[in-house]
Amino acid sequence: MIVILGGGPAGRLAAVRLASAGRKVTLIEKGGIGGQCLHFGCMPVCAMNDVARHVQAAALFNGLGITSSVPKVNFPALLSEMKKVQATIASVLDKETRDAGVEIVYGKTGRFDGKQVILGDEKLGADAVILSTGSRPAIPAIPGITGTGIYTPHSLHNMERLPGRLTIIGGGIMAAEFAYIFSQYGSAVTVLSRSGFLKNPDEQIRKRAVRELSGVGIRENCHILSAEGTRGGLRLSFRDDKGTGTLECDAVLVAAGLTPNSEMLDGVAKRPNGEVIVDEYMQTNLPGVYAGGDVTGPPFLTPVARQQGVVAADNILGKHRKMDYSHVPQALNLGYELAFCSDGNPNAKPLVIPGLAGPGTFWSVPASDTGFAKIMVAPDGSLSGISTASPGAGLIAGYMAFLMKRHFSVHDFEDFVEVHPSTDGVYGLAKYASGVLKKRKTQ
Repeated sequence: MIVILGGGPAGRLAAVRLASAGRKVTLIEKGGIGGQCLHFGCMPVCAMNDVARHVQAAALFNGLGITSSVPKVNFPALLSEMKKVQATIASVLDKETRDAGVEIVYGKTGRFDGKQVILGDEKLGADAVILSTGSRPAIPAIPGITGTGIYTPHSLHNMERLPGRLTIIGGGIMAAEFAYIFSQYGSAVTVLSRSGFLKNPDEQIRKRAVRELSGVGIRENCHILSAEGTRGGLRLSFRDDKGTGTLECDAVLVAAGLTPNSEMLDGVAKRPNGEVIVDEYMQTNLPGVYAGGDVTGPPFLTPVARQQGVVAADNILGKHRKMDYSHVPQALNLGYELAFCSDGNPNAKPLVIPGLAGPGTFWSVPASDTGFAKIMVAPDGSLSGISTASPGAGLIAGYMAFLMKRHFSVHDFEDFVEVHPSTDGVYGLAKYASGVLKKRKTQ
């Protein structure tokens, strides 16, 4: 039997993979199947972003005189309806997993003692174990940070009303996405970033994000000293490059990243921050014990977690498969999708064009706000990177990352026929780059 702790993307995909291969699998999930992605991360952001984009589009059409009003968001209703959809998705995942032959044990906290999984007072014998216990929000060490009116993505469902003034603590993708959402809902949003805001994506993506968040106050290199309740809400004391100050708000959302859930895992090697250490086969320091997903640390991406689970399962099945972290695409969702992927080739040169007019961008032409397409091209024509902002940027980046991994060059796009109309300029840009390189070669 194979025992899996945690039913998030890594654990669930591993369970299905193993059960489909004829192995007996028990999956232990304390909360709901689907993990961080379904309950607190990707899906809630998708749900709330859809509404935010609807409000933004309505405001644009209202400003042009095409429509007559801008809707107001009923925040409690949004959370209630979102919860119903999440339950539907969870039921689909549950059925899919059980239909594959997996036994699911809900509502019990399993732990690993270095030799076996323990469920309550029961010790579960297993041929192999996969530890996929996920993560939780990272909470900065700030006095008063756990007080009333302070939320995380895990407790956002407890927010009873839309705050007039919202402060978001964090400077990464999660903080940016929530800043866009709540600013479109009508909250006055301020982001307090401990270091640089969106410092990991390339500069083109960062500039685009800052443009889309033009109505959001962003303070970088901001060290928060304390949080305290006031008669009217909350007060944060901080220090930044300009000195010390205070900020009054109605609610605080801590979106400062994730930290692994590994306290219940003994005997396996961990980093000081709790990340379970695995090798390229997703195996821990213990024979027959594997780990995958957020519990192993960054990049905290659902597709990566899924792949880690599959790799762990395949190695249990004797397939000797390595995890490949090259060319992993990422995206953040604001008004547009902002997506990127790079192999870091220092010799690659950028080509950039404005986004095309098409579905989702036609009415943005007058404001010169159609996004952009950017590729990085090595001297031999190899695709080295992509950054793009458009309604379908995430889908484009996923396929382009795959082609980069397969060593496609811009010359391979010479006969490519794209769908029209489309807001994607990446493929046309690749064709153009091919022509430029061939012209230089003949000169």
